[in-house]
Amino acid sequence: MTSPIAAILETALYVDDLDAAERFYGGVLGLERISRAGDRHVFFRCGPGVLLIFNPDETIIPAPPDALPVPAHGARGPGHACFRLEGDDFAALLKRLADHDIAIESDFRWPNGARSVYFRDPAGNSLECAEGRLWGV
Repeated sequence: MTSPIAAILETALYVDDLDAAERFYGGVLGLERISRAGDRHVFFRCGPGVLLIFNPDETIIPAPPDALPVPAHGARGPGHACFRLEGDDFAALLKRLADHDIAIESDFRWPNGARSVYFRDPAGNSLECAEGRLWGV
């Protein structure tokens, strides 16, 4: 039976400093900011999807009765997200990271030849940029 799920629409990471996250994802990585709600969250466009950056101290608070019924949620500690790059986009990414003194933790090719580069955001989340062929995309 085929799954009715077509794709991942959103990916969420949790941080304790939204200002630092906004500077990193908007400034260093160059993602387009969609919206920000105080110290609760900041959202970024990421290709056809959305990257949600939440403050877990705020998202753990249940929604008031007159708000949208989004359940309380949150996580503590470093998470992981992987962004898809095309082969010739790695040079631009590496330059952006170097220009902002962001350390590369790993840069290698998987057994299928796809390249991955790993680094961290200011909150310690593990970020990966990889070629889509890693997963046959």
